[in-house]
Amino acid sequence: MDALVNKRIKQVLKGDQNAFSDIVSLYQHKLYQICYRMLGNKQEAEDISQEAFVRAYINIHTFDQKRKFSTWLYRIATNLCIDRIRKKKPDYYLDAEVAGTDGLNMYSQIASSEQLPEETVQQMELQDRIQYEISRLPDKYRSVIVLKYIEELSLQEISEILDMPLGTVKTRIHRGREALRKQLNNL
Repeated sequence: MDALVNKRIKQVLKGDQNAFSDIVSLYQHKLYQICYRMLGNKQEAEDISQEAFVRAYINIHTFDQKRKFSTWLYRIATNLCIDRIRKKKPDYYLDAEVAGTDGLNMYSQIASSEQLPEETVQQMELQDRIQYEISRLPDKYRSVIVLKYIEELSLQEISEILDMPLGTVKTRIHRGREALRKQLNNL
């Protein structure tokens, strides 16, 4: 796959704009998943994914083809996500009460197209809770936890994406896990 990507990058550098669409097709789903896991919001994840591709296209001439393109692209997206998180404080919480109702919270507003079995609902609530708790982690821990456990990237890839030493990545993963364990202790 790296050979195909490098071939497409060379075509883009020669002025073939359509070659970049192949690159987008290869990485769009994975990039969106990373952004969604970090931001927890579908629209923001779509916006940041698109922005990451735009920045990658604009700056493709700075890409070192001796390295992995995915690492470079994920770094761009991760940095954009971190910037978005820092600029925007959450304006609602799922456990916040809905105005004008008797004790209904935002969880009750989540649409469902079909009746789900109880176990599936409990699993979804657990996943939502874990995602919520991940979103409450400090930025430096959230990014490594998402990249390691949600996206299942290697420590070396995380190190390259976040542009930090491997030892720092390991420390942040350990501390992020401990912080997450404390937050989830009452489950």
